Amino acid sequence: MQASRILPDLQCSVLCEDVRQEVTGNFIALGIIGAIRVPKLPIVAGKLCVFTRWVAGVGEFHENIRLIAPDQETVIRKCETKFVLRDPAHHATNIAVFAGTKFEAPGVYTVEVIVDDVMKLRYPLPVVIVEPPPGAKKPSEEDPEAPKENI
Repeated sequence: MQASRILPDLQCSVLCEDVRQEVTGNFIALGIIGAIRVPKLPIVAGKLCVFTRWVAGVGEFHENIRLIAPDQETVIRKCETKFVLRDPAHHATNIAVFAGTKFEAPGVYTVEVIVDDVMKLRYPLPVVIVEPPPGAKKPSEEDPEAPKENI
């Protein structure tokens, strides 16, 4: 008897600045992010990507990637994707793109990876205010009419 549905395993999840695909089909994750360090807040991240790869499953699935605020309740952004695995030897690669994500306050944000309402992974994304290097303009010295800084 062949299984009609097996929940897949999450092989990896990587938060990065961009994902590109080579002619060979291989993926390149650019700017892998472990934390966001900025001189001031609020700030808008021009583009954040969550690269996920699913293996060892059979069936149709619903992936949900969520970015949660430091209060651990507020969903800042989410991306839902449907994918299919026809055979346990196959894999599925998904890329969630969050454009223009605004970070209002410092703290530990959380990335959640969920498939069919089953939490597979949660990992922290610290957003930290750091002092500019000596000699650099401080945020208070900048032109208040200038556009807000993007990361």
